[in-house]
Amino acid sequence: MLDTATYTPRLKGVYNDTIRAALKEEFGYKNEMMIPRLDKIVLNIGCGAEAVRDSKKAKSAQEDLTTIAGQKALTTIAKKSIAGFRVREDMPLGAKVTLRGERMYEFLDRLITIAMPRIRDFRGINGKSFDGRGNYAMGLKEHIVFPEIDFDKVDETWGMDIVIATTAKTDAEAKALLKAFNMPFNS
Repeated sequence: MLDTATYTPRLKGVYNDTIRAALKEEFGYKNEMMIPRLDKIVLNIGCGAEAVRDSKKAKSAQEDLTTIAGQKALTTIAKKSIAGFRVREDMPLGAKVTLRGERMYEFLDRLITIAMPRIRDFRGINGKSFDGRGNYAMGLKEHIVFPEIDFDKVDETWGMDIVIATTAKTDAEAKALLKAFNMPFNS
């Protein structure tokens, strides 16, 4: 078991030791608090039509997301009924989890160094998926690229949304921050 009092995630150490200074020099920040940093990472799995047919699918997605994140995932439920999709109010449709602090850095490290290289035909991620306020959103077609998921026990592969929220004011600052973490942008 790790001693959490002395343990620091690898990427957090890299950020504190080298990335902060590099960003301060590159953008000319006058104050340490102006330097962009990671705020949170939100993971989401939507089951869609599978959850409508079988309510156990949302539970399965929640368990898989909990395993990937290392933190209990919440079940997302329908806010209102939609007859055309056969969705009823309060029906479970997926799972989500918000990571902050140590778990956020650990997840980002696993995403960049382990999961992304395991994606089939991977050529980098889109460098234009910023929202204009320094947040980055990406999607994975299969959640089984994470080593925590036992491929033999998976009944269904889920797509997964990953949103990386930063304190950066512009997309250029956020992209520089994520590039410093070795995020493999293709443009």
